[in-house]
Amino acid sequence: MKKRVNWLLFIVALFLLMSCSKNEVPSSKQTDTKDLEKTETKEEESKYTYPLTGLPTDKKPENRAVTVMVNNHPEGRPQSGLTKADLVFEILAEGGVTRFLAVFQSEKPEIIGPVRSARPYYVEVAKGLDALYVHHGWSEKAQKMLESGYVDSLNGLFYDGTLFERSSKRKAPHNSYITYDHIEEGAEEENFSMVGAPEPYVFLKEDEEVGGSEQSSATISYSTKTFEVRYEYDPASSTYKRFSADVQTVDNETGDPVLLNNIFIVEANHRTIDSYGLLDIDLTSGGRAFLLQKGKLQEIQWENKDGRIVPYLNGKEVPLVPGKTWINIVPDIDKMVQF
Repeated sequence: MKKRVNWLLFIVALFLLMSCSKNEVPSSKQTDTKDLEKTETKEEESKYTYPLTGLPTDKKPENRAVTVMVNNHPEGRPQSGLTKADLVFEILAEGGVTRFLAVFQSEKPEIIGPVRSARPYYVEVAKGLDALYVHHGWSEKAQKMLESGYVDSLNGLFYDGTLFERSSKRKAPHNSYITYDHIEEGAEEENFSMVGAPEPYVFLKEDEEVGGSEQSSATISYSTKTFEVRYEYDPASSTYKRFSADVQTVDNETGDPVLLNNIFIVEANHRTIDSYGLLDIDLTSGGRAFLLQKGKLQEIQWENKDGRIVPYLNGKEVPLVPGKTWINIVPDIDKMVQF
């Protein structure tokens, strides 16, 4: 009898022990680990990307893009602010001279310039990005577009010495500069909204590879040697260095080099419309293009997608490498571009 009681007590004790183990509260270490994993997953899911670079950001990028006409005359080099630009469009003005339309959305440089005058096709690019357009002066056709309210704009002709400042180190018209603070101040004064991010480009995912054949450099001859552009791929940084007339493009304020992830070369129809040499450039019809990424070259097409110049291949948008992009628009790829 005594043995039976002991046996029953053992079974009851075992049952209670098993019940306790099932209801046991996890240790603080286990709880912390699970909470950490949930937090990390939540943080990963909450990350956003900038629309023009594809680079990650913890906050939803809702600010409006700003485009600035930047001088590329030898007397305006080196420029200020280009290292912070998400996109730069390099297009001919007249006389074989190129100018830049620098697009800022993910970064805000302290100072930008030298700022130059507007041309209609640069204004069209700004419109396609729904961006604020900053310039100093204009051609007759560009003036009509801007005065009609085609895009929101700040003109140095009306803010010279206030929002726009003249550098004593350079001669006019190569000495007009603007700070980002003054751009925002001018937008507020003109009652322009600075909210509304541009439509995003498509970007490569981490597990995707770029297509094309091996090609580490490209040269674009716009006119004279002064406006010859060369790109060289640096495998160590996975970026392209840019050179004008064999001089590396750097920031005037910091000396930092312009380093790029995508070089997009676009062929578009150019025609001269007056004796001065002003141009009309077709940025809507699409056509031939080259894309350089990670030391490789693809021959593709370009299309105008709701005002944006976008790379396409076989009917699909070609993803860009996350980072910064330079878009060179030329009248003749075969004559002007060498690999």
